[in-house]
Amino acid sequence: MLCLRQVCSFTLRYYQARTLSSDLLLSQINSCTHEDDVFSLVGRNKTRPSEKHVGIALDMLWQLQKKRPLLLRTSDYVRNYSQFFAHCILAENKVEHMEDEAIVDTLYSILRLNVEDHSSLSEVLVTEAWKRLERLSLPALSKFALCLHKQRRHFSPVIGKVAHIVNTKLDSVQDIRILSVLMISISDVISQSFRDRLLLKAEHLLKEEVVHFNYAKRILQFLHNVKLRYHPLLEKCNKIFLKSASHLDIHSINLIFGLYEKLGFDNAEFRLVAKQLLSEAVDDYSDPETFAKLFFTLGPMAGCKVRERLLVTAVCMAEEFSGRQVLVILKTMQKMKCRNSHLLKKMASVLHKHLDSYHVLQLVKLTQYLVVLRCHNLELFAKLKMLLFGFLKSSVIPADTAAIIRVLAMLPSFQVEESIINKVTAVLPQSKLHHLSCIATALVKWNHYDQLHWQNSSQLCVKLLQKLNDCGFQRLQKANNLNLLLEELKHVNGEWFEEVLSEETMAMCQRLIDQITWANVLQMSFFLIKTNHRCPLLLDKIASVTVENIDKIQPFEIYFILFLFSALNYDPPANEEFFESCIQYLTSNLSCFETHHLVLLAHVLAVAGYFPPVLITRIFNISFLSKLNAQLEVLPDTLKQRVRACLMKLNRAVCLECPEFHIPWFHERYCQHVFRNGSSRINPLRKHVHRMLTEILGGSHYARVSVLTPYYYEIDFECILDENKKPLSYMAQNIPLDDVEGIHLRRDIKDEARKALPPGAQRIALEFLGSKAFSKDSHHLKGEPAVKKRHLEMLGYQVVQIPHFTWNSMVLSTKGEQLEYLRRCLYGTQ
Repeated sequence: MLCLRQVCSFTLRYYQARTLSSDLLLSQINSCTHEDDVFSLVGRNKTRPSEKHVGIALDMLWQLQKKRPLLLRTSDYVRNYSQFFAHCILAENKVEHMEDEAIVDTLYSILRLNVEDHSSLSEVLVTEAWKRLERLSLPALSKFALCLHKQRRHFSPVIGKVAHIVNTKLDSVQDIRILSVLMISISDVISQSFRDRLLLKAEHLLKEEVVHFNYAKRILQFLHNVKLRYHPLLEKCNKIFLKSASHLDIHSINLIFGLYEKLGFDNAEFRLVAKQLLSEAVDDYSDPETFAKLFFTLGPMAGCKVRERLLVTAVCMAEEFSGRQVLVILKTMQKMKCRNSHLLKKMASVLHKHLDSYHVLQLVKLTQYLVVLRCHNLELFAKLKMLLFGFLKSSVIPADTAAIIRVLAMLPSFQVEESIINKVTAVLPQSKLHHLSCIATALVKWNHYDQLHWQNSSQLCVKLLQKLNDCGFQRLQKANNLNLLLEELKHVNGEWFEEVLSEETMAMCQRLIDQITWANVLQMSFFLIKTNHRCPLLLDKIASVTVENIDKIQPFEIYFILFLFSALNYDPPANEEFFESCIQYLTSNLSCFETHHLVLLAHVLAVAGYFPPVLITRIFNISFLSKLNAQLEVLPDTLKQRVRACLMKLNRAVCLECPEFHIPWFHERYCQHVFRNGSSRINPLRKHVHRMLTEILGGSHYARVSVLTPYYYEIDFECILDENKKPLSYMAQNIPLDDVEGIHLRRDIKDEARKALPPGAQRIALEFLGSKAFSKDSHHLKGEPAVKKRHLEMLGYQVVQIPHFTWNSMVLSTKGEQLEYLRRCLYGTQ
C-alpha cells in the first residue's frame, strides 16, 4: 500500500509539473511578437512539444503575419526558416492526437502561410478532418470548408460531404458569417433546390442590423458562382455596402464592382459613394496593382479632370503593368470609349513582352479591345494573328474555336487558310447556337471581302454555310427543355440567326409553350424583346403566367415583361387585368427601384397608356429630379442618354395626356440641344416625295419637310388643307419653308408662332414608317410610333402614316401610282 502511495504521489507530481510547464510554454508562445521568437522558443523547449503546442505555434505564426499590412507580410521568410519544415513534420506526426477544432485551425494557418495546397501536412490534416466531419461544430465546419475552397477542391468528395452536412443542419445555422463561408465553398456541388434554400436562409440572416461587408461580398461571390442574378439578395448586399462605405478600400470596391458587372447588376447610389471615396484619394494609389483597380473602377465614371489624371498616370506606369493589368486597362478604355492615342500606343508597346503569357480567351479579349479602340500597331496585330492561329490549330473546344474565329474576322486583311475552314467543319456538330452564329458571321465577312484565297474557296464556303445551317436546325429540333433553350438563345444574335433560324426558333418555343413558368417568364420576355417578334400565342401565355404568379416574380422583372407588351404594342386577351395587376404590384414595391429605373418604368407604362398617380407625382418633384440628376453623372453614357430621353418623352406624354397633374413642360432646352446636335438630314426619299407633294398640292409653298411640332416631334411632311380640302400656302401665313434642295433642316421652332387656322382647316402630318416601326414579319405598329400618332392627333394633326411595305410594294411601282396613292392619303380615305 505504501509503495502504491509513493507511485501515485510521484505520478501526480510529474503530471502537475508537466501541466505547469505546458501552461508556461503556451503562455510564452502566445506572448511572442516575432516569428523568430516562436521558432526559438519551440526549439529551446527541452520537453518534446505536445500536439497542442505545435498547433498553437503554427497559429501564432499566422497571427503575426495577419497583423502586418498585405505588402509587408513575410510568408516566404517563415516557410524558408530552417526550423519550419521540422515543425511541420512534428505536427504531421501528432495530427491523430489533435482535437477536432485544432486540426482545422492548423490547416487554416498553414494555408494562410501559403504552404503548398497538397503538401504532406495539409493532406494529412484534410484526411483527418474528413474522418471527423460529423463531429465538427458549425464554425469549425465553415473554416474547414474555406480551407478546401482555398485548395481548389471544388468538386471533391469531401466537399460533397460538407454540403450534405450543411443541407442537414441548415436550419440551425444562425450566423451569416458561417453561412456565407459555407455557401461559396459548396456552391459547385449543390442542387437547384438546395441553392434556393441557401438563398432564403441568407436573405433571412441579412435582416440583422449589423452585418460586416465581407459577408455580403461572399454572398455576391456565391451568386456569381451559381450564375444567378437574385435581385432581393443583391439589394440587401448593396445596402450593407452603402452603410459600410467609410470602411471600404479600393480592393473591396473593385471586387464589388467586378461582381456587379458579372451579375448584370448596378446601383447608382453605390457608384456615387465609390466615386467620391476614390476621387478624394486618387493620388494615394501608386503601385501598379492598386492603380489598375482604381482605373477599372473610377475611370468609367470620373469627371474630366480626374479622368485626365488617370490617363496620365497610366501612361507613366505602363512599363510596370503585368499582363493581366494591361488587359484591365484596355478593357476599361473600351468601356470608357477612350481612344487616347498616347496611352493606346504605350499599351501596345508594352504588350509585346506579355503576349506569350496569355491563355487563349485572354488573347481573344485582348484582340477585341485593340480592334474596338482602333489600335494601328501592325506588328502587334501580326503577332496576335500568329498566336491565335496557333491556338486555333490545337483547339478541341468548340467555344474556344468559335471565339478565335470571331476575332480573326475582326482583324484587317486577314488571309483565311483552308486549314481554318477544315477546323470549323470539324467542330460544327458540337457547337451551340451562339458559336454557330459567330462562325457564320465570320464566314460571310471573309467571303464578302474576298479573303478566301485558294481554289474553289467560294464553293467550299457555301457548302460550309449550308452545313452550319443544318447543324443549327438539328440543334433546335432536338431541344426539349425550354430553360436550356432560352439559356442558349440568350447569347445568340446577328443576321445569320434572324435570316436562318428565327422562324424555326419561334416555332420551337411555341411547341414548348407549356414549359413557360414564373421562373422563366423573364427569359422568354427577353428573347421576344431581342427578336422583335409579335407572337400572340407566346405573349398571351406570358401575360397569363405573370398574372397568376405575380407575387413570385421580382418587381424589377415585371418591368421587363411590361416593356415587352408596351414596345410591341400588344394587348393580351385580359389586357386591363394584366396591366392593372402589374401596376398594383409595382406601385406597392416602388422602393425596390432605383431613381432612374422609376423613370424607365413610368415611360414604359406611358407608352401603353397608363399613368399611375403615385408614380407620376413621385417622379415630377424637385427632390426626385435633383437626385436623378446627380446619379446620372455616374451612369454609363448609353444608359444616361436613354434615361434622359425617356424622362423627356414621359414629360411630353404627361403634359399631353394628363393635364390634371399640372406638370409643366421643362424639356425645351434639352430638345433643342438634341436636335441641334443630331445628324438627321433630308434623304433622297424625302426629296422625291416632296416633289410629288409639290405636284399634287400645286407648289412647293404648300408643303413643309422635316417639321418640328410643339413638344418636339419631328414629322416628315406637313401641309394644311382648308375646309374644302384645298391647300393653304405657308408663305401667306409668313411661315418659313425648308430649303429642301440644300438639305437644310430647321432646328428651332421658337420663331414659328402657331397661328390659329381658319375655321374648318386641318393640319396634315405625313409620316413614312420604316421597318423599325413594326414588329418582325408583321404589319402591326409598335408602341413608340403608335404613341407618336396619338400625340400628334392631340396636337391637332390629321396623321397619315405610310408603311414601308406599302410604299415599296409592286402596287406602287410607278410614279403615277405613287402620286395617286399620296392624293388618296391627303384628300380621301387610305
